[in-house]
Amino acid sequence: MSTTYGSFPGARPRRLRVNPTMRRMVAETRLHPAELILPAFVREDVTEPVPLQTMPGVLQHSRDSLRKAAADAVAAGIGGIMLFGVPEESKKDAVGTPGTDPDGILQVAIRDVRAEVGDDLVIMSDLCLDEHTDHGHCGVLDAEGRIDNDATLERYAEMARVQADAGVHTVGPSGMMDGQVGVIREALDGAGHRDVSILAYTAKYASAFYGPFREAVGSSLKGDRKTYQQDPANAREAMRELELDLAEGADMVMVKPALPYLDILRQIADAVDVPVAAYQISGEYAMVEAAAANGWIDRDRAIMETLTSVRRAGAGMILTYWAVEVAQRLNRGE
Repeated sequence: MSTTYGSFPGARPRRLRVNPTMRRMVAETRLHPAELILPAFVREDVTEPVPLQTMPGVLQHSRDSLRKAAADAVAAGIGGIMLFGVPEESKKDAVGTPGTDPDGILQVAIRDVRAEVGDDLVIMSDLCLDEHTDHGHCGVLDAEGRIDNDATLERYAEMARVQADAGVHTVGPSGMMDGQVGVIREALDGAGHRDVSILAYTAKYASAFYGPFREAVGSSLKGDRKTYQQDPANAREAMRELELDLAEGADMVMVKPALPYLDILRQIADAVDVPVAAYQISGEYAMVEAAAANGWIDRDRAIMETLTSVRRAGAGMILTYWAVEVAQRLNRGE
């Protein structure tokens, strides 16, 4: 209850908003470059980076441009880079062979980035089959065209081993298969990669906001992923997934997408004592860029506001395509 003197309030919250210096001093939520992770796409059949039409400013990298992007990320002081491989179309098959080929584009990219930046950047890799299969699903299909969960887990175990052999620091299993974290942990430990950590995609929803990502990874998806990604209507289900992932050995957990699921992010952050990440996905990025390009919103302010909201909701790490740009702005004190 506010203190009053006569008929006028004595408490004036606006006193703490009077100028930028005051607002900065009392800010409850702060962004830091080390909390930002850059998702990056590397394409096998290009020698120059390819701009994405649906994500202005984002590229499908060549191997050379990816190395430079990694070096720029280190210079900006961001925490990590999440790598996605885009194999040649002709190499895709029903079981996602490029994903387990030691010379597949993702494994090559991991080695390239590790050679470029060493341990100065946490190198993460997408551990999923969707970029590598000719049907675009995150797993192996059975005779009826349904995802075969357990057959897919065998492929994930192989992927974990080859990615770790290539030098990755952290694997990000994003396929939402039941039991994936436990199988991957066992595979890594069995291959002597006990120090490779797992960032579990704990709450990954079947979202409409993934659209631009499909261009980024050259997706061949037929149908949808509603039988394995979470229903947007469900919240308790996310907490069940969280319990299972932690029991199976997840080192970090993640919510994806970020903005439409800030309530889920808050619940998970309040419930755990492991690091929590959120992925500001392609559709979130594209909406801001498109609205800004039309002059409907202030781009820079919108970027910082969205990221601050994700951080405020409980994410200690944020995957965002603006990672390097925002880190540079933060380093300049903007």
